[in-house]
Amino acid sequence: MNRGKRTQSAELEVRLLREGIVESVHHVQAVVADQRGRTLYIAGSPETGAFIRSALKPFQALAVTSTGTLDRYGLNDRDLAIMCASHQGTTVQARQAFNILWRSDIEPSALQCPTPPGKRSPLEHNCSGKHAGMLAVCRQRNFPLTTYLQHNHPVQSLILSKVSELLRMPSAEFINAHDDCGAPTYFMQLAQMATLYAHLASGNSLDLERIVRAMTHHPNLVSGEGGFDSELMRLSEGEIVSKSGAEGIQCVGRVGEGLGLAIKVLDGAKRAKHAAAIYLLKQMGWITPTLEEQLTETFMALGQYKRLEVIGELSML
Repeated sequence: MNRGKRTQSAELEVRLLREGIVESVHHVQAVVADQRGRTLYIAGSPETGAFIRSALKPFQALAVTSTGTLDRYGLNDRDLAIMCASHQGTTVQARQAFNILWRSDIEPSALQCPTPPGKRSPLEHNCSGKHAGMLAVCRQRNFPLTTYLQHNHPVQSLILSKVSELLRMPSAEFINAHDDCGAPTYFMQLAQMATLYAHLASGNSLDLERIVRAMTHHPNLVSGEGGFDSELMRLSEGEIVSKSGAEGIQCVGRVGEGLGLAIKVLDGAKRAKHAAAIYLLKQMGWITPTLEEQLTETFMALGQYKRLEVIGELSML
């Protein structure tokens, strides 16, 4: 993780242009790392810290893939994809989360994620799949169901142990806080986030490989129609695995190459992380010019009078 090494490069800027005139500017930091934890490219500082938020979900799903829970309850890749999702609460997505609970013989009332405003059930919360997966592991391992969100609960300890193993870092060193859905999330350096996604995309772990397959084969479950993660994975046809997090977090892995990209928009702007991701994926050659053009039209052209542009480059270490 380049501990003790202080490295700094120029940040990226994402500018909102109104008829060509700069109206707003977002500052963005980014890191590319390999699965050995080596920082390869940076914009800003690889030691910048942030909560990983929902970009942690594929690694929370390791508790399911590594314990036999999928086979025990006959769960499939669609179920695994919704566990990794920050979904839109559509009927299809809510039913997929319900399927996990039904097959695990768990009542929906066991879910402790909130019911979104204007909705009728916590199944419609964007983290319901993640929570359902945690509960399925609890059922399979005979862990308590009612306290599954506590940071010292066995299912949370299991998740943390998997993350700790990937990052070669003692579990006790992680700083945790509650995400908006109530589950623990962790404060990490950008380089650590990028390393996690390098592991995810490497193909060296059967448990992680199944998670990638589920996400890339069923991208519309991961965010939903028109969502950045879903569109990027659908259009890249399995070459990219992508997961966003709140407050300007975006993480991407280059499938089969063991490289990960982590992005943090310092002011948390969602639009800026999408623009930065498209720009950096093009710079690194992870997407084709045709795909870049499609993504740009959707996520950087904001209307007749507004568009986003990105200024800056990744620096090689």
